[in-house]
Amino acid sequence: MNDLTCIIIGGGHAGLPALKAIKKETRGLANERGIRIVLIDKQPSHVRKVMLFRPAAGGEEIMIPWTHYLSEGVEFVQGTVISVDSGEKQIRYTDGQGKDICIRYDLLVVALGSIVRQPNLDQGGITLTDPQTAIDIRKRWRDNLRKAVSETNLKERKQLMTIAVAGAGISGIETSAELALAMKKKAASLGLDSFDVSVYLLNSQERLFPEGPEKIGQKLNQMLHECGVIVLHNRKALQEEAGVVTLDNGEHLTAGLCIWTIGLIPNPVLHGIGLPLTSDGQVMVDECYRVQGMSDVYSIGDCTKIVDPRTGKADQMTCKEGSMQALRLGKIVMADLEGRSAPVHKSMMEAFGIGLGENRGLVWVRKWNLDIVITGKLAWKLKKLAWDGASTLR
Repeated sequence: MNDLTCIIIGGGHAGLPALKAIKKETRGLANERGIRIVLIDKQPSHVRKVMLFRPAAGGEEIMIPWTHYLSEGVEFVQGTVISVDSGEKQIRYTDGQGKDICIRYDLLVVALGSIVRQPNLDQGGITLTDPQTAIDIRKRWRDNLRKAVSETNLKERKQLMTIAVAGAGISGIETSAELALAMKKKAASLGLDSFDVSVYLLNSQERLFPEGPEKIGQKLNQMLHECGVIVLHNRKALQEEAGVVTLDNGEHLTAGLCIWTIGLIPNPVLHGIGLPLTSDGQVMVDECYRVQGMSDVYSIGDCTKIVDPRTGKADQMTCKEGSMQALRLGKIVMADLEGRSAPVHKSMMEAFGIGLGENRGLVWVRKWNLDIVITGKLAWKLKKLAWDGASTLR
């Protein structure tokens, strides 16, 4: 009997845990039938996307070779998926040389994830989208600090030592904290006064972290202040031009660098490959992650609209949800193969971890209607565990 072929499209923070879970759960397939897993991704390596701010601040490597994830029965194909034909049970993709190739599947998992939302081109600044822009950001702020050493005009020097981070979600919070700490350290090494470094976090809302209670937002505000970040609430950046950031209240902020961190959108590749999508561009699935109207096709992660059937609550676009969905998907796939009832989606408890620089962080968990808050070194360790788990490094 031939092995089953399971194709996973996307090797991000949902695709990799799905690979691991399916491989584990299907070890017990009857009749000695094995499973061949093919992972398809357009990137030459796995990108630890949730850690993009780390190379922007400190130069950390966040690319992991696909060979780290390959084992017996697992293959990697670099390519961009063009279409899914559920009738013929095959996908078409373009390989690295631009050649169109078709490959058949028995099971298909779509985990194409999300991309970073970008402002219009005329809005200026630089968006933290990928490892290369992270490297560019690090080079620019370091170059600015070196220029500041010889700058005699105090106003010009201040501008060179100032960064504006536009967007105060978790990515913006983590980016601003890491940059403030890294810039102060570098400034001191260059003989500059580290107190002259200014990192502004522009928050369009009234407080930080609206997902949780107000006291968590206040605590984050305090912790960011300790890192050297100045949080400006009710301030939305509209445009950066020639080092001047225009805000929606008419104010202007002078900065040597403006970085956009304005959230995520489902991968736009989804619009062209033939899957049923919501108006927001997410794949439509049932409570067992089965794509509507497509046999043996599943979808999880940021690219998918997943709703708890008991509460009607939709999962958010975070790696923790994707990892939990992947664990459940492994059990769902095995149940479907064996023709028995599959587990259904269940929302995980409310929990968020935020890194604020080495050995600094905040973790908030709501359990039994109580708010559990952990800060400091332990929170940082828990956040690091979450990052490693999202890339299946533990």
